[in-house]
Parts: sequence; structure tokens; C-alpha cells
Amino acid sequence: MSLCDYTTQKDLRINSKLLGTLKWVIFQAVLLYMCYILITEKRYQKKDTIISSVHTKVKGVLDADSRIWDTAEYTIPSAGGASFFVVTNVIKTENQTEELCPEFPSPKTICSQDDKCIKGYADPQSRGIQTGRCIRYNSSFKTCEVRAWCPVEAKSTPDPAVLGGAENFTVLIKNNIHFAAFNYTTKNILPEYNVTCIYSKVTAPQCPIFRLGDILKEAGETFSQVAVLGGIIGIEINWDCNLDKLFHRCRPHYSFRRLDDKVVDERLYPGLNFRFARYYRNQSHNDLRTLIKAYGIRFDIQVYGTGGKFNWFELVMFIGSYLSYFGLATVVIDFIISQYYQGCCKPTSGIRYYDEHKYEEIQGPSILTSCQKLMFLSFVDQDDIVMVDTKLRRSLQMTVGERIKRGKFADNFFRSQHAISAGGVLEPLPEYSGSAKKSSAIPSWCQCLKCVPKNKFEEQLCCRRGNGECITNLEMFKKLVLHRPTLVYLLQYNNPLLNMGSIAKQQLVECAQNQYVLWRFGSNKDTIDFARIPNCCKSEIEKIFNNDISETSFHDVDPQEKKPLPSSSSKPLLKGHH
Repeated sequence: MSLCDYTTQKDLRINSKLLGTLKWVIFQAVLLYMCYILITEKRYQKKDTIISSVHTKVKGVLDADSRIWDTAEYTIPSAGGASFFVVTNVIKTENQTEELCPEFPSPKTICSQDDKCIKGYADPQSRGIQTGRCIRYNSSFKTCEVRAWCPVEAKSTPDPAVLGGAENFTVLIKNNIHFAAFNYTTKNILPEYNVTCIYSKVTAPQCPIFRLGDILKEAGETFSQVAVLGGIIGIEINWDCNLDKLFHRCRPHYSFRRLDDKVVDERLYPGLNFRFARYYRNQSHNDLRTLIKAYGIRFDIQVYGTGGKFNWFELVMFIGSYLSYFGLATVVIDFIISQYYQGCCKPTSGIRYYDEHKYEEIQGPSILTSCQKLMFLSFVDQDDIVMVDTKLRRSLQMTVGERIKRGKFADNFFRSQHAISAGGVLEPLPEYSGSAKKSSAIPSWCQCLKCVPKNKFEEQLCCRRGNGECITNLEMFKKLVLHRPTLVYLLQYNNPLLNMGSIAKQQLVECAQNQYVLWRFGSNKDTIDFARIPNCCKSEIEKIFNNDISETSFHDVDPQEKKPLPSSSSKPLLKGHH
């Protein structure tokens, strides 16, 4: 493998109208969904979050509780700036001075004698500090005396609300936004709207002036009911801005909802209220104050939104992320294929049938390293091929390897062609039993008595695993491997311009060795590249072709079979592997 090589997956093409149609249906569904998301969610745009500022102005005048209420009376600005408070109901306690007076009646303050009142005690819900005396509050109750701002505040809440007419007040909301990533700034006040417009969801959806009663109506509430105890209303401004030149649009969308718990339960302190006082001095220089408990509605303005602009990088990233969804077709079709033969004798026959065509199994290496060679061996007395991938510490003949089924490598078509072209018929190889005794010249690892001594472990390989006759004595070996006219025929097939009078010994030796490998290992390239030829076979090939080669005619006659070789119009045996 080099830097210029590219490796891809092996695909299995199944001819099926059903599966082909299903594949394209899934592809089209994924494509349509991808286009839908791309357009509706604008996934081709770069997005940026909004930076916002809000400013409000409430307008309105009301005559209530025998006085005029203007903006300074009923509006209390929030410190945060993104909300405002409008007073809708009040409890006023006027002309309070610091003195002794009875506490407002409650389960904790009603008494009948002084021992229930504790001097110096101040309850968190009390208006002052107890003096230890029990005095009459009115004709019905006696309560503990306190030192406080007297008279103390009464708890009765006006209903209907004092400022119930505040629903006609209006508020102007100024909202400026900025998208830093695009250096874009705009505001919600548009040129086509003037100070006389009033927001309407149908007729004036972009008007920035809102009637308070309409805000509560859009939130699903009634202003007169909420005004009694107060509440919290959210005004949401959503900016969904498309900043592309062709489709530019950046306008606010307003929505409203109630934020607080509207369950009326005294234990939960419903509504929204607070107290404040206004101090002054009378002519006698005594400090007086007016205590006001104000109920009202707080309006919280929440601004959110995003701005988007076309960006090539975002488009490529989106398409790349959604390409994986096309693999859904493979998952679905693989599942369907596995169900094809559920009615057969074996419920897994469909899976087995598909897997045998889709997957090619090879034996993995065990301790293979850069200094070791991968070798495949074939013994004439064994059906399987042996894979050796360990470091040789003794002869290759005696090294134990992994046994692999020959069907994974051997090619019966080529083997049968070898036999037919050589004038014979392919038959099972018979077992041979050796009768000769080993001489001292025969290596100990040799089983066929025809191997020659070699020093290298990888060359110490016999054609047999057990004792028996050598494969070189077989007629099939002589016809497939040693038959000179057949080898010449193959050499000319690979090179039609080959000069028949200049064939070298080495060419015939290599061609004969290739013939042996194809015969014993099949045509699988992975096996051929790592196949090992037994010592006895190499020796026999080199001995036969040791003499100088004279010019050989392409139509020489086989002396053993007495038959002419196939003419040039016949189908060639096989390309020689060099």
C-alpha cells in the first residue's frame, strides 16, 4: 500500500425490484425530510443570539378614591428596566403617628386579659411592639396594646379595585436589538406607526403601544379580577430575523401570558402587593405619615430571538450530517433480507444465504509482525489449506498453523480447466503409502523421500504431512506442471509476440511453479501471493527444465498423450501469474 492507494468497501449488488424500489422510497423520504428541515429551520444560515434593551412609558389619568391618579401616582419603575409596575388597588392609612394603640384583631392578638400580652414581644406579622396590656379595640374585641404607627393598618382589601379603570392605560415599549455577529441593529418602532396606533393582533400587530386591558385579554385574564390582588404578566417579544438580502425580514412578534400563581389562597399570599409611606410634618412639628399598601400588576418584558444569514460552511455541515440518514435504507433492507426464508426448514436460512454472499471470511493473523512472513501450505494428503503466521523456530513442515477450508480459496473451475487442457479428467487425489526406507541423505522432515536438504526453515517443506508417495509421481502433476508444450502455450498466451526460440529456462520454471500454485491453491490472489511450493516439487521442476531449451513449436505434439495441443482458436488455460 502506498500514499496514492485508495481503499473502498466491497459492495454486494442484489437484483430485486422490491428491494430496489424500497431503497429509492427510503432515499426520497430522507431527501424530502432533509429539504423540509433545511428550508423551515433555515439550517443553511449562520445563527446569532440577540442583544436587547427595553424602555417603557405608561400613560393615563384616572379619577378614583376622591383624587386624581396620574403616571407619577400609579407607576413604579423597576430597577432592572425590563419591567414596570402599575398600581391597581390601594389600602391607605392616613395621619399615622408614633404612639400607643390597640393591635388589629387576629387570632394571635385578640386577648381577654393582660397575661396573654408579652411586654416587648414583636411578632413578624404584628404592626408594632407589645406593651403587655390588653385594651379594647372596639365594642366586640380586645387586643394587645402595641407601640407603633397608629392607627394601625386595616386588612380589608377593596373589591372592586380602586383603580379598576387602569385597564384603559397604555404603555409604549421601546425595544432596540443588535446582532453582533452580523453588525446589525434595529428597533421595534416602525415608520408606518405613529403615536395614535394601538396594538391589535389582527389590524396592528407591529404597533409598540399597548392597552393594559388588551394585554391581559391576550393572556387569557380579566383585568378587573387581576386588579383586586395584583399579578405578574409576561410580555414576550420574539425576533426571528432573516438577514439574507433576497429574503430580508426582521420584525418582532408579541405574545402575552400570566406568570404568577393565580390560585386565591391566603396561605399562599396570592397576587402582588407591597407597602410604602409618605412622610410629612403638621403645624405642631409632629412627624406624620400616610401608609399605602399597593396592589398592582407587574409587566415583565422578555425579549428573545435569533438572527440568521446564509453561510456556505453551515450548509455543507448540514448536508454532511444528514447524509448518514441514507444508511437507513441499508438497515431496513438487511432486516427484510434476513426474513426472506423464515418459512424454510431452518429459520436462519435467509440470514445464512445473505451472509455467505455478503461477507468473505479469512483467517486473521495471531502474532504477525513486520519480521514474519504469512505462508499458505497445501499437503496432498489433507483437504484443508494451512496458514502459518508465526515466527519459524523449526522446519516449516513441522510448524503448526491454522487450518482453513479449501472452499474459501480453491477455484474448481480453474482446476477442471487444468485437467481438461492436459488431456485428463479431474479426479480426487488418492492416498499413497510409502514402502521405501529413509536414507541418511533424506532430511528428517521429508515424508515423500524426494526432498533435498535445505538450511532455511521456510524451505524445509514436503508435499505430504504423513508418509506416502510424492505428488511429483502423479500423472496429474506431470500433465499440469511439467508438460512443456502446455507451458509454452501459456507463455505465448501472456505474450503473443514472444519469440519461441528465445524461451529461457527461468521462464519455464516460473510458469511451472505458477501452474502448481493454481492447481493446489486455486485462483484467489490473496492465497497465490503467499503460497509455498514444497521442496520436492521445486526440485523436480528445476531438474526437468535444467537442460537448455531449444526452439519449440506452438503445435508440438504431446509425446505421452499422442494428441496435438489446442490450436490458437481454443480457449486458453489461464494467465500465468508472475
